Amino acid sequence: MRQRRTILFLLSVSALFGGLYTGRELFFNIAYMLGLILLVSFGWAWASLRWVKLSRITRTRRTQVGRPLEEIFRVHNTSWVPKLWLEVRDYSDVPAHYASYVVNGLRGHESTMWRVQTVCQRRGRYQLGPMRLRTSDPFGLFALEKPLEATATVVVFPMTADVYDFTLPQGLLPGGDALRRRTHYVTTNAAGIRDYAPGDSFSRIHWRSSARRGRLIVKEFELDPLADVWIVVDMSIFDQASAEEIDDGYQTTDVLYALERRQKFKLPASTEEYVVTIAASMAQYFLRLDRSVGMLAYGQVGEVVQPDRGERQQNRILETLAVLRAEGEMPLEDVVTAEAHLFPRGSTIIAVTPTTRQAWAGAARQLRQRGMRVVSILVNPESFGGRHSSESLLPLLQGRGLGAYTVNNGDDLTAVLSRGY
Repeated sequence: MRQRRTILFLLSVSALFGGLYTGRELFFNIAYMLGLILLVSFGWAWASLRWVKLSRITRTRRTQVGRPLEEIFRVHNTSWVPKLWLEVRDYSDVPAHYASYVVNGLRGHESTMWRVQTVCQRRGRYQLGPMRLRTSDPFGLFALEKPLEATATVVVFPMTADVYDFTLPQGLLPGGDALRRRTHYVTTNAAGIRDYAPGDSFSRIHWRSSARRGRLIVKEFELDPLADVWIVVDMSIFDQASAEEIDDGYQTTDVLYALERRQKFKLPASTEEYVVTIAASMAQYFLRLDRSVGMLAYGQVGEVVQPDRGERQQNRILETLAVLRAEGEMPLEDVVTAEAHLFPRGSTIIAVTPTTRQAWAGAARQLRQRGMRVVSILVNPESFGGRHSSESLLPLLQGRGLGAYTVNNGDDLTAVLSRGY
């Protein structure tokens, strides 16, 4: 394109000099015509890039593996000047999310829209945008671009499986130790009253005390006497195995087809993805039971999510799991030893791990001796193409009275986790 423009400019200058040298009118007409073409082409390209409004609507900034990420784009011509063509180039890093588009023949004060729907198969945090508008004149002499630097973030949560009845080991009181801590949740345990403070919910106001004292009085609550549930996610590089590459995803405009693909969706044959999915499923299960759930994981960075309740806590855990990678350099037994101060007596610890190390059985036994309930969910690396099996670790855990589940590649997680160990 630049070469074509240069040739046209040189021809125009040559014709002008030819006219000045020979005095013939033909050369001047050619020079004027070529110069006019250059001016009109540049003005056309400049006008095509102006008075254009591009909007990007993302249905949700949080989606999940197996679910669609849907966006709607709209290009509006705010002037009477028609646009011959506009190329909308998208530089998002969402896998398999192709939002670039070419708009042809956009008349004055007209709009055009297109929809992009990508079924995600890779968890993570991704960036939407930036974008770039590109256009040219009818002769293809001038190509102009306009960057649109606005960006947004979308998080793809890991997939979760529905767990209906997860068995915990016996031997300790079901509720664990009573926790005498104040909470902003409304529980069944009222601890006292105090003066109203800005931000307190109206549902906490004790109207009888308020009427008696002539000012607003609110109730204070304690946490339920239920022990915390800690989910320890083994994100170390040891014993990880993978039998196949993870698909980036695919695009579709058929909603029924997307639902059908989701029903047939299978987790990638990777211990990392199975560990993350199981951890997310267990967090969802206990949070639905209104338990206080925390999470500990050492991946590329150390992640500690303090115990809490509610949907916000579930989103926090899922968002943390979305970006975790199996790049930790500390084995599971060292992680729980280093962070043992996080677990109060009576806590329930659910370790999700592909480890085959017998040292984990010893670390789990020490936790049990400190008054904690420990359940191990062993993701067998041998079934994913690994060289070692966790089957040898299973009898060590069970022989010491520690609960343990075994998950193999291709297992139905709902069925495996919902039955007793």
